[in-house]
Amino acid sequence: MEIKYTRRPEETYEIGKKLAESASPGQIYCLNGDLGVGKTVFTQGFASGLGILDPVNSPTFTILQEYDEGRMPLYHFDVYRIGDVEEMDEIGYEDCFYGDGVCLIEWAGLIEEIIPKTAIWVTIEKDPEKGMDYRKITIGS
Repeated sequence: MEIKYTRRPEETYEIGKKLAESASPGQIYCLNGDLGVGKTVFTQGFASGLGILDPVNSPTFTILQEYDEGRMPLYHFDVYRIGDVEEMDEIGYEDCFYGDGVCLIEWAGLIEEIIPKTAIWVTIEKDPEKGMDYRKITIGS
C-alpha cells in the first residue's frame, strides 16, 4: 500500500498522471472518495498520463466515457447513479474490464461484487483541518 499527500489540485493531478504512465492493458483502477474530493482531477491527470488530450469530465449521467487517442484506450466509469449492478451488463462492462485498455471506475465500491480481485484501489480523502486542498491518496489492492 502506498500513501501520498497533496496540498494542491495540481499535485493530485500529477499522482494520477504518474500512475497512468505505468498502467498496462487490462488493469482496473477503482477510485473512491466523497463528492468534491478530487476524483475528477485525479482522472484528468490519469488520462494525461496515457497521452489523452481530449477534455475529461466525470461521466455521471452516461456511466461510461471511452477515450481512444492515448497509448491505450481509457474506459472511464462513474457508477454513482447506478441503481443495480445488473446495469453494468447493459453497458458491456466486461468488454472494458477484459479488453485492451485500462479502466478507471469512480465510486467502484457500489459495484464491488463484479470488480476483479486484481483491481488497484485508490482512495482520496480530505481533511479540512489540514487545509481545504489537503488530500490523502491511498493506492493499494
